[in-house]
Amino acid sequence: VMVEHSGLDIMCLNKYCHSSSSSSSSEHEKKIFTKLKISLTGDYPRKNAEILSGQYGINVLLIGAALMLAIAHHGPSVKEEHLLSFITCLMILQLIWMMWYILVRDRQKNLQAEKDVHATTCWIRGGLTLLALLSLIMDAFRIGYYVGYQSCVSAVLGVYPVIHATHTIAQVSLQPHFNFNKVIIFQFGVIHAVFTNLLLWCNGVMSEAEHFLNNHKRRLSALGYGNLSIVHSEPHCNCTTSACSMFSNSLYYLYPFNIEYHIFVSAMLFVMWKNIGRTIDLSSNQKRPGTKTHGLILGPILGLVALASTIGVLVVYIIHVEESVQTRQSAISMFYCYGIVMLVFMCSAGASGLLIYRANHMPMDTTKNPSRQLDTELLFGSSVGSWLMSWCSVVAVLGSNSSPPYRWTNLIYALLLVLEKYVQNLFIIESLYRQWEDGEREDPELPAAPEIFSVTSSLAPPYNGIINRAYDTPDRACVTMENEQEENGQVYRCPRKPSEVPLPVGKKVAERPSVKRQILKNITVFLIMCNISLWILPAFGCRPQYDNGLEQETFGFSIWTTVLNFAVPMNLFYRMHSVASLFEVFRRV
Repeated sequence: VMVEHSGLDIMCLNKYCHSSSSSSSSEHEKKIFTKLKISLTGDYPRKNAEILSGQYGINVLLIGAALMLAIAHHGPSVKEEHLLSFITCLMILQLIWMMWYILVRDRQKNLQAEKDVHATTCWIRGGLTLLALLSLIMDAFRIGYYVGYQSCVSAVLGVYPVIHATHTIAQVSLQPHFNFNKVIIFQFGVIHAVFTNLLLWCNGVMSEAEHFLNNHKRRLSALGYGNLSIVHSEPHCNCTTSACSMFSNSLYYLYPFNIEYHIFVSAMLFVMWKNIGRTIDLSSNQKRPGTKTHGLILGPILGLVALASTIGVLVVYIIHVEESVQTRQSAISMFYCYGIVMLVFMCSAGASGLLIYRANHMPMDTTKNPSRQLDTELLFGSSVGSWLMSWCSVVAVLGSNSSPPYRWTNLIYALLLVLEKYVQNLFIIESLYRQWEDGEREDPELPAAPEIFSVTSSLAPPYNGIINRAYDTPDRACVTMENEQEENGQVYRCPRKPSEVPLPVGKKVAERPSVKRQILKNITVFLIMCNISLWILPAFGCRPQYDNGLEQETFGFSIWTTVLNFAVPMNLFYRMHSVASLFEVFRRV
């Protein structure tokens, strides 16, 4: 009976067995469905998913760019309301994806998400939160502006800041959770968030640049340089409240922070997208213990002096650039002299740091790190705008027929700007890729990751490298079993008694940093303050490239303003990103 039953089973497994065709077809369909489900989730090829989601994000960005180009023409067909409607829909889609992500994460509470410690440091979250708060204040001003003009403006102008505020709060709340999920839907959601924030950044840059350009045209018209067309963006009705002008003017002081917030979030989300499906190397993903800040005197003092002088230069420049020609030329000359001194000190500081690295002969860290690689690419990419502006200034100074008092200081400033970015980029990248662990411990004989029960050989004679009372017990079988488990890479299961020698658990002994570390920390703090200073000036209206007239004479008004509209936002991003990278350098050193 058993043989016959076995034979029947074998025959029915054949594809020509008609008696079980329905059951086999249903099982076949289930297998196909399972394979399809797996292919669309965890086992989908990672590179294909990156290509698909990347193409989707680029096309989303290009749609928004097309709308922005149409709005820049100020034609009757495409208006600002259309762009804001498109961006609002993108933000709503991202919020829906975020809610889905929260539900999926809550259902998988037993799974521990891997985190890239290089992309989730506390200072990054703190800086992001601060920029988000300032963006929320700007949204509140936008809502107040809409309330005053609601009778003659589109309702989109009121819906947009509400959705933007919700979007900002949701992003800041979810930002610390860097889960390297392999689901392809997760990749599309993250890349959608990346390019949504990039569009918000582009929209802020366009609005801020148009506002500054209109002010520049008014200034030129007042000085008699020509009758330039000025775009009036005020609604064609009276404001119902007394605070409309205050809201409108305050928006442009908050635009720089909102712009930096969105590019900051875009970079962090891009790191998350690159980390999807990647296995974290635990040896290179350990958080470094905080080092003591002994000897931080000269760097902070010089940095505060640079920051104070920056604020003074900003105030004097904004006041005097609107006055007579001679006063305006004096203000521009003052800016270039200030910039030359700042850049000389920054080049010297960066070069000193590089000399310390060359003298130390520290090895380079070649492990794969998406956040560090992105830092390098962004530093190089964002330098292009400033370099283009600098070389245009060099060409203009050498080819111009006019000779204002700031002609040659402009040339020196432009060349130093190129050199400073070159040296600073090299210093930051070398600092991020240097390995500080080797040779920097207080006792070279100590292991890199000390075990709880291990002590140094100077305390007592070792027993197989370990001193513990458990070895004094007659239960030698447990010791033998543990040694075998250690060789096999398994975990100890035998009970332990406390060691006779009190030992710190997983903590390094606090030590005073070496002289080289102190110098590097002072250099880093000084460069941080200088980059903040050089971000403040163009962000709040100190842009002599618009006012000196040399470049405009050589390239023409339209070409030069186009170059500035590209270069100035890139330069602002470079300064803020340099601050973030230098904070990471300070933490590593």
